[in-house]
Amino acid sequence: MNILANEKSAYLKHAADQKINWLPWSDEAFKKAADEDKPVFLSSGAVWCHWCHVMAKESFYDADIAGLLNSGYVCIKLDRDERPAIDRRYQMAVSAMGSGGGWPLTVFLTPDKKPFYGGTYFPPEDRLGRPGLKKVLQTVGSYYKTNRDEINEYSGKVINAIKSEVLNSGDISEVQVNDAVDRILSESDREQGGFGSAPKFPMPGAIDFLLNRYSISRIDTIGQCVESTLISMADGGMYDHLGDGFHRYSTDDYWIIPHFEKMAEDNAWLMRNYLNAYSIFGNDRYRKVVEGIIRFTMDVLTDNKGGFYSSQDADITPDDEGGYFTWTEEDFRKSLNTDEYKLISSHFINEKGAMHHDGSKKVLFIARDINDIAREYELDSTDVAATIQAGKAKLLNERRKRECPYIDRAMYTSINGMYITSFLMAYNVLADNDARDFALKSLNIILAESIILGQLYHTEGVKAMLEDYIYLIEALLAAYEATGESYYMDSADAFMKECINKLWDPEEGGFTDSEDNDLGVKVKGIQDIPHPAANSLAIIILFKLSALTENRDYFELAEKALKVFSPIVKDMGVQAGFYYSALDAYFNGVKLELHSGHDSNMSHTARSIFVPYKNILYGEDKGNAVVCFREACHEPINNSEELHQFLLTKKYLENT
Repeated sequence: MNILANEKSAYLKHAADQKINWLPWSDEAFKKAADEDKPVFLSSGAVWCHWCHVMAKESFYDADIAGLLNSGYVCIKLDRDERPAIDRRYQMAVSAMGSGGGWPLTVFLTPDKKPFYGGTYFPPEDRLGRPGLKKVLQTVGSYYKTNRDEINEYSGKVINAIKSEVLNSGDISEVQVNDAVDRILSESDREQGGFGSAPKFPMPGAIDFLLNRYSISRIDTIGQCVESTLISMADGGMYDHLGDGFHRYSTDDYWIIPHFEKMAEDNAWLMRNYLNAYSIFGNDRYRKVVEGIIRFTMDVLTDNKGGFYSSQDADITPDDEGGYFTWTEEDFRKSLNTDEYKLISSHFINEKGAMHHDGSKKVLFIARDINDIAREYELDSTDVAATIQAGKAKLLNERRKRECPYIDRAMYTSINGMYITSFLMAYNVLADNDARDFALKSLNIILAESIILGQLYHTEGVKAMLEDYIYLIEALLAAYEATGESYYMDSADAFMKECINKLWDPEEGGFTDSEDNDLGVKVKGIQDIPHPAANSLAIIILFKLSALTENRDYFELAEKALKVFSPIVKDMGVQAGFYYSALDAYFNGVKLELHSGHDSNMSHTARSIFVPYKNILYGEDKGNAVVCFREACHEPINNSEELHQFLLTKKYLENT
């Protein structure tokens, strides 16, 4: 056992039995490297990461590699979920070296933390054009001893390359919103849904932006793009058709073969996309997806006392990728009766779902529609659906007998904020009281456990970063909207002031991701990678808080941030999707003053109707509501039916 056995991170604990003298990220580790005049071998990954497990099995349990690491290096293991700001900087560094990015991340550092060589996955021996780790360790170790000046010079250049350029403010206009729609649509896959080609990530920020624009404009091409994407993802193997919830991304263009890890952040955001789509299009399929995500989350990613876990691993072993989630024909025959086997095989099994390492194992996806199957077998479609549902229950029961992939029970502030907001949205749209109650219970737990001596933390021992502040503030505002309790809004206001004090860049504008600014590198990201950028959400929240508190300073900071990032998003397209939601909110924010109790019909109507960039403020109970758009407030609306129609038809847009 090495000292990682004492760490809280599940990923670090998984390396505790390796015969490598791993250390966690710490000043002591770098002091040791300086004292022993050794380079640092940094390995960053996550417990859900398939290739991290592969590299661990192949290399970190290998006696020769362990010997090379222990004799020539100070070895640091980093959990990218626990310390995302550090991982982000070294991802940028390795990319600057021309080696791409991803996990596992493998970086060689000087004792003053500067990167001089790196990559991602290294096999133990040379293979498929990749250098073997043994050779790399020997070569880098030798080079470090004899070429120190070159290493120091090169690492300095890498650091300079990843430092943010000075940002100069640009103009913002509503024309840019429309241009962004065209640019994102041009990147869409019109046949299979989504954006670009494999590997395909959901890009929920771009989906959110397009949903908002469709709701306002009703332009058919926008709606078609969004619906094609949402249906394709829900039909494909990206969605777990037995246990619900989404896997992380698709390895193919068709959303069929996923990377099997299930991430809390992905499911929390996709839940919002499908909730908003259900509100806009009324397609019951979207509601069922949301309910499925909630089921999966409550079954797998929640603590009974409250709070949301961070992920479920992709695999049981690195040798059988996706083994827990895939099925053979024999598995089906053993688990189902004749009718169930016939119909479910037709519905879910197709050679396109065959796994690359074992073609007998299939990913389940909707290969044929229930109505087509009913016509082929001359059956009633309702009966076919019932048989398939019964068979799915049997398959799920059989799957639960398998060893379950590891669940990382770390409860990060940022992820809890994401999920709390999504659950409260489910309460607003679906009247799901259980979702509301669990969200509020979870919020209270996070507030109690993540604040230590007045300091907000990401997790124990790691100070809060921008995502922690912003997602917690968003959750507090969602709780205010759901309950009408001013405590939540006051807390959101206080946390935003603290966030501005610690993370706002007073010179250029925009928020840095972390107080620490490791390597002397400030990161002010605006790219959705792939979940929406925290800076974009921060802008939206600043606008919301300005509307609710009438604090003009918030509005001015948000406006400044929009202008600061405007020049650098011009060529980003889909990866700037959520920035364009923030820009859209600048022009199209709606303030809804509810002079009615939070549990009244008026308030339920206000919360349930989808209105892009809606800001709800509770006031004295007069039994009415006032809708304000841009600089104009409409006449008070005195009953919920009238309010429903007013919001549904977006009458507030008239004469603007």
